[in-house]
Amino acid sequence: MRLSREAVFNLVVLAGLVALPLYAHLSDAPFTITLATRAVILSLAAVGLNIALGIGGLVSLGHAVFFGVGGYAMGILAFHAQNYTPLMEWPFVIEGTKSMPVIWLVAVVASALVALGIGLLSLRTSGVYFIMITLAFGQMFYYFTISWSAYGGEDGMSIYVRNGFPGLNTLVPVQFYGLCFTLLCAALAFNAVLLRSPFGLALNAARQVPERVRAVGLDPFRLRLVAFAISGAITGLAGALFADLNRFVSPTMFSWQLSGEFIVFIIIGGTARLFGPVVGAVLFVALEHFLGGMSDYWHIWFGLLLLGVVLFGKGGLIGLIAGRGRVHD
Repeated sequence: MRLSREAVFNLVVLAGLVALPLYAHLSDAPFTITLATRAVILSLAAVGLNIALGIGGLVSLGHAVFFGVGGYAMGILAFHAQNYTPLMEWPFVIEGTKSMPVIWLVAVVASALVALGIGLLSLRTSGVYFIMITLAFGQMFYYFTISWSAYGGEDGMSIYVRNGFPGLNTLVPVQFYGLCFTLLCAALAFNAVLLRSPFGLALNAARQVPERVRAVGLDPFRLRLVAFAISGAITGLAGALFADLNRFVSPTMFSWQLSGEFIVFIIIGGTARLFGPVVGAVLFVALEHFLGGMSDYWHIWFGLLLLGVVLFGKGGLIGLIAGRGRVHD
């Protein structure tokens, strides 16, 4: 079977994400592994957003809400575990935990529920109104956490020891990277299946011609709502990992600037391209590190790159390299 240029490019990106941390581990360069872990986690968040934006056409400027909910789910559970105080005592006792699988489950469920609530209200609008409503929700969560003094308020909350995963020492950078990379691969595989599933095809059709979708008996609102909840759940998982990476959570995880960065990752890599969010996030982290070390004004160069991609590369960097995609027109 002959692979397409895009599939070959995706395999090269995947091989690079495996080779770089292994090389850094053998070279005893833990900071490079941490940098790669940050890129992988941000990629995961953008992969989540790509379901809503790339397939569903939903330009959400409040997706950092789900990232923050996932981060605070991790922070609150770990905070109570390290202080040996229960999270809740009535009507039943809920203890904190340092177990990553439990924290991931809580982060995914909490983010999906919040996405469901926000989607129920915001998806009744479209276009610029949808963007503004999601932005408003983001700002509501941001200012709420600033005033939430029980969990650090504006100063945020530190978690002194990284949470644990059975059979692994997550304090070893390459092992924690392996966990994050595995979750990213799982999310990409899920996205690939979703794109070709009847649900993904119906969601794509609802983005392009909602009237025809209604004519065959499907409800575009429900399709978008489910996609928005799935998208929020994956972004929330990324938030929990990001909090574990930094061992710190703060209201900035809810900031609209972060939501904007997720959108930029997708645009630069290629909207609705499977690896578009990954390419965009990796490039952003690399430029942030290398150009940021040379100048405080590195965003100017990043802005010029974004301008070039928007003007000359409709399919993002992957589109420039691999040609026109089949999913997105």
